Amino acid sequence: MPKIIFTGGGSAGHVTVNLSLIPCFRQEGWSVEYIGSENGIEKELITALGDVPYSGISTGKLRRYFSWQNLKDPFRAGRGVLQAYSLIRRSKPDVLFSKGGFVSVPVVIGAWLNRVPVVIHESDVTPGLANRLAIPLAQTVCTTFPETNSHLPAGKAHYVGPLVRPDLKEGKAERGRSFCGFNRVKPVLLIMGGSLGSHKINETVRSCLPELLARFQVVHLCGKGQGKPAPSAPAEGYRPFDYLKEELADVLAMTDVVVTRAGANVLFEMRALKKPMLLIPLSKEQSRGDQLLNAASFRASGYAEVLQEENLTPEALVREVTKLYENRTKFKLRMAEGDNGDALRTLVAIIHETAGVS
Repeated sequence: MPKIIFTGGGSAGHVTVNLSLIPCFRQEGWSVEYIGSENGIEKELITALGDVPYSGISTGKLRRYFSWQNLKDPFRAGRGVLQAYSLIRRSKPDVLFSKGGFVSVPVVIGAWLNRVPVVIHESDVTPGLANRLAIPLAQTVCTTFPETNSHLPAGKAHYVGPLVRPDLKEGKAERGRSFCGFNRVKPVLLIMGGSLGSHKINETVRSCLPELLARFQVVHLCGKGQGKPAPSAPAEGYRPFDYLKEELADVLAMTDVVVTRAGANVLFEMRALKKPMLLIPLSKEQSRGDQLLNAASFRASGYAEVLQEENLTPEALVREVTKLYENRTKFKLRMAEGDNGDALRTLVAIIHETAGVS
């Protein structure tokens, strides 16, 4: 029986591709395991599957700012390498698939030390720091944006296109309305700040809820631990949640327009579902700038509008969301053009080839 180990974590975006791939390999009869951090969001998401063995390892964090924790993190990461090496040596997988995030670096090193071939997936226009560290040790790097290949070593890059979770396309709008208690009259606005949430977006939304609710019914995904309702806002037509799991597909099915960050996974999921987007990318002060590049690419393609976080005010949010809804048909028609292809099947085939399993 062939065996594959998955890794990736730190945010939901570093797990969702793995969640799409795992059922494919289980259906083919592969043995599937996962290595992640000891307490990261990936542990919660993977253990929820019920029958995928999960091993947690020590991890550092690849910070781009000064912190006293930076002095300790190399030792944590070193311990993680030793743990990953031992786990992989004992497991003897045919291949390791890495989605990135800081937890993936020691796992990729552990696989390389065990001479296990590594396939990396990069969602953004330019590789993140974790993947840049891991790419020299990998056999193959699969990309979502075609322009990413120019940033990678010749011979390693394979453009596979956007990978979208199949279950997101199975949602039913009527179930979504029933779950939220919404009607068919007002359009639905979905606001997402990412799996870890966004304090700035959350507070801005709460500051202009009356204006938003005058035009929309609002589902607000606030991030873990941030799903408190706004005391001064009317409850009718407003549903805040930390995040959604099984209900997300149904909520998306009833959604008319979306406000979201600009992580690559969510961008391509919304494109596949033809949901007009207002993007509020993380600024360079908060990140390496990857979301700014992703947002610029989607805006240039006619899939979304962009509101920079430094320009985010209650008035600007209401104005831009209203404009997005009024122009929604234009965006939906643009997203309907072209063929996204079958990225999932292509990615599975590349993993098979790398593992030497036909």
